[in-house]
Amino acid sequence: MTKLLNLLVLLSAIFLLINCSQEEESDSQQKNGRTLSYERSITFLTSDEDSLTTIEVAVADNDTKRSQGLMDVRDLPSDKGMLFIFEDNQPRSFWMANTPLSLDIIFVNADYEIVRIHHSAKPYSEKNFKSDKPAKYVIETNGGFCISKDIQEGMNVRI
Repeated sequence: MTKLLNLLVLLSAIFLLINCSQEEESDSQQKNGRTLSYERSITFLTSDEDSLTTIEVAVADNDTKRSQGLMDVRDLPSDKGMLFIFEDNQPRSFWMANTPLSLDIIFVNADYEIVRIHHSAKPYSEKNFKSDKPAKYVIETNGGFCISKDIQEGMNVRI
């Protein structure tokens, strides 16, 4: 009887340890948010087509990934971002719902020209940030990135 009682106590302790560990992982994931896998590079070019700066980006190239975007991402290193790829070149509109970071939203046309930049879009905003011109690509970086690197509308990118 004592052995059975000891076995039950031991199993209960193991069960509690496993459950507490899983709860801590879940809490940690909620606090830290989603993590990204950076798959490609984007180079921002000067007017002379020289390299100005390069970032690594996660790619959103289907409806599911584009809808999720940077939602619930709480940490974006300064040399990272996200590239949204669309099938066609048309006016675009983005918003910041469920996005906890301030972002620069950079609209790029099929000729790789930056046609519109929205600087430091406010986190969680439901405002529509429009390209005003056709865009095939959208790049999101940390808010203030474009100003700090002197990236301007009319410049080109290498994707």
